[in-house]
Amino acid sequence: MSKYKVSFLVSITTVVFLFGACTTGQLGRKNSTEYYNGMVVSAHPLASKVGLNILKKGGNAVDAAVAVQFALAVVYPNAGNIGGGGFMVYRSASGEISTLDYREKAPAASSRDMYLDSEGNAITDKSLYGHLASGVPGSVDGMVKAHQKYGKLSWAEVLQPSIDLAANGFALTERQANELNSNAAAFAKFNPGKDYFLKSKWIADDKLVQSDLAKTLTLIRDNGREGFYAGEVADLIVAEMASGSGLISKKDLADYQSVWREAITGNYKEYRIITMPPPSSGGIALIQLLKLVEPYPLKRWGFNSDSTVQLMVEAERRVYADRAAYLGDPDFFKVPQQALMASSYSLSRMKDFNWNQATPSNLIKEGVIAPKESEETTHFSIVDREGNAVSITTTLNGSYGSKVIVKGAGFLLNNEMDDFSVKPGTPNMYGLVGGEANAISPGKRMLSSMTPAILEKDGKLFMIVGTPGGSTIITSVFQTILNVVEFDKNMQAAVNAKKFHHQWLPDEVFVEKGTLDSLTQIKLQKKGYKITERGDIGRVDAILKTKWGYYEGGADPRGDDSKMAW
Repeated sequence: MSKYKVSFLVSITTVVFLFGACTTGQLGRKNSTEYYNGMVVSAHPLASKVGLNILKKGGNAVDAAVAVQFALAVVYPNAGNIGGGGFMVYRSASGEISTLDYREKAPAASSRDMYLDSEGNAITDKSLYGHLASGVPGSVDGMVKAHQKYGKLSWAEVLQPSIDLAANGFALTERQANELNSNAAAFAKFNPGKDYFLKSKWIADDKLVQSDLAKTLTLIRDNGREGFYAGEVADLIVAEMASGSGLISKKDLADYQSVWREAITGNYKEYRIITMPPPSSGGIALIQLLKLVEPYPLKRWGFNSDSTVQLMVEAERRVYADRAAYLGDPDFFKVPQQALMASSYSLSRMKDFNWNQATPSNLIKEGVIAPKESEETTHFSIVDREGNAVSITTTLNGSYGSKVIVKGAGFLLNNEMDDFSVKPGTPNMYGLVGGEANAISPGKRMLSSMTPAILEKDGKLFMIVGTPGGSTIITSVFQTILNVVEFDKNMQAAVNAKKFHHQWLPDEVFVEKGTLDSLTQIKLQKKGYKITERGDIGRVDAILKTKWGYYEGGADPRGDDSKMAW
């Protein structure tokens, strides 16, 4: 064959190859899970689609995040919300970092012992269900502040998709239909005279229309912050509180402000972790966990080997004891942030670690028992074409929050007051124990395990990650990061991987079915570890920037989670 024919064939092959790559949104790679123009990963496909459409319109990652937050309030009402709160971690394409705390706050009329009976015993249902369980919502103010600082499109543009979804309705997934049916009795009990979410029986593809919520979102679109914290919606919230002996007042609403806080940062090998400071306990705990395991050869031991699991469990045991003792709202309690994350402290924490036997949790110093924290949170990760990245975890606390829906406004209120130490030393709904640092006080933000995080490698964006899961959030994020950086899993495989969890008390290793092989489990049990099988752990939604510069998503198959990109 002549050199001219060879040259011609090479040219034709190159053109065909590049054309095929461009049609999948990539250059030179055939893996259709990697894209370069941006990505949205969230708990619901419609919310992911809303975020992607905002990116395609020229919006940036924050525009998309605001749109997704409001869309989730419509299509994922068990955790997406405007009646709750959350945390945002932001990293610009140029490396600027910031975090926004829009966590709920205790109403001014709340008190330290408000959920105790005359003998000082915790009345747990009072902090879990009904009007008295709700803190002052922060989501709307948080989204307003985020958009004001970083948004590119107009406020109306990012709000309109959620209004359309609420007004026109959307088709329920099978999972959502089952959840609405299972909560019907609670909706009826805590919402007398209302018919929100009630039907004889929901089935997949039934249309859920939320007209009152559409009106509320329209008021927020037209009036910004004042559309929620003042005027008609504020009046409806206060009237709802009065109907059920709740505490949120007009002044509580008017006074609420989300807060820009300095990000928590730390290093694990060549990676830099950017995450939330208190009142999220997740950021400090995540960096502590990574520091505790960093000196050990995890990569050589392998994914979920007995040595890997034992080390990670012992690290988790110690970090959760510290969480219970030292973490709370920094506006009310001096958190020893730097001391907890110091390398010298990490080394001292592992001095009593014994490879031959489990460390009994009652011998771990400093801890006090923490309240149980709801697992019905939601997380979304977003990156835009320029490389701006957003990691947001947001929640009502329990599934469908307090079960109370604001009459005339159509949205659910949170039950975040249960995330305080209702009685310091008494577990909350998720078994976590808290001390005085997280005791109830008017205007105080309750401690959270939410751990939205962004990782850098060599000064460049590497990963956006987070998850719901209550007390399992921290360990799920911890394991997902290690799955990628130590065990060489791609993003989806890292998210899919079976997880385990230890939180100091109760002294058990909780595992998803199939997490440990039988030999590994026997080895750990012989050393004194109590292993308890449970349901799903976490629902991680994450994005990885590959070494080739493209985005690879991981949407958790444990839910209806969806990744969308272009």
